[in-house]
Amino acid sequence: MASALRLLPSTATRLHFSRRLPFSTASSLLSPPSKAVIYDQHGPPDQVLRVVDVPPVELGERDVCVKMLAAPINPSDINRVQGVYPVRPPLPAAVAGYEGVAQVHAVGPAVICPLSPGDWVIPSPPSFGTWQTYIVKPEDVWHKVRDDVPMEYAATVTVNPLTALRMLKDFVELNPGDAIVQNGATSIVGQCVIQLAKVQGIRTINIIRDRPGSEEAKEKLIQLGADEVFTESQLDVKNVKSLLGALPEPALGFNCVGGNAASLILKLLRQGGTMVTYGGMSKKPVTVSTSSFIFKDLSLRGFWLQKWMNSDKSEECRTMVDYLLGLVKEDKLKYEMELTPFSEFGMALDKALGKHGSQPKQVLRF
Repeated sequence: MASALRLLPSTATRLHFSRRLPFSTASSLLSPPSKAVIYDQHGPPDQVLRVVDVPPVELGERDVCVKMLAAPINPSDINRVQGVYPVRPPLPAAVAGYEGVAQVHAVGPAVICPLSPGDWVIPSPPSFGTWQTYIVKPEDVWHKVRDDVPMEYAATVTVNPLTALRMLKDFVELNPGDAIVQNGATSIVGQCVIQLAKVQGIRTINIIRDRPGSEEAKEKLIQLGADEVFTESQLDVKNVKSLLGALPEPALGFNCVGGNAASLILKLLRQGGTMVTYGGMSKKPVTVSTSSFIFKDLSLRGFWLQKWMNSDKSEECRTMVDYLLGLVKEDKLKYEMELTPFSEFGMALDKALGKHGSQPKQVLRF
């Protein structure tokens, strides 16, 4: 099996269980049998992914066994299966999935972190193999999170909301009243940027695609706190900054699309502004005019959350996760998702692949 699923050693390990919750008994030595989504080779996800039965796994002394509650299907998950993402789990029998929320089922006898059966935990930083019903991994993988928020938010708090938060903090010092501009504003990251900026008193200028339903999309973003929302065609004018009205010229821009949508951000940025690219949904390159560099002195940067999390940022990552879930609890951070039973994985995957048109983010419920 994949690296997330270890084979049974020849000796059993005594477990420690909380008496207050009936998730396990003192005689249990193994995780329950599990089901997992695996792939043996890279390729189209609807062709190479399959659901398999996984035998029980023995817990080491400092291992924690968790029962998965929910895990999203992120674009990066799809890219890993396709083999085009820079960091991928080893093949064959790689277990898919990267983030999610789980409930502690049992802990090994030498576990020192304050985890008890029934606690909600997330892998933090995220780790491979969350699309399975039970997981056994060392205690330092797991971070206890609050259990008074909807499970789908705990399952998705890291990849998208944390990307939005880090980009707002890491590139330009923003003060209340400053403005940022972004394309891909209807994405989960885009929605998070709007709401997190609002909490900080930062104004947002948002660019969306021209497509049926764009007026409805504008209204949804405004309800989240967006100051301005434009379609790409609306910004196809000579004096684009005249559309900003009383809003200041943005100092910072976020690009997840590329092509013309990126060029629009560059047109709106103020002198000395910075555009951060964190995605390329259009698969078109970012093209920058010579004058943007010479006369506007613009800076182009990139952001990849996984690289940031690999830079000894584990504790900072967990602190920010707690902050973000606090905003969820306060109803200051929300985004649209659809919970789909794990038994209907094929349908959830098809929706995530766009076979049923535009759909909310798919979150598997175990």
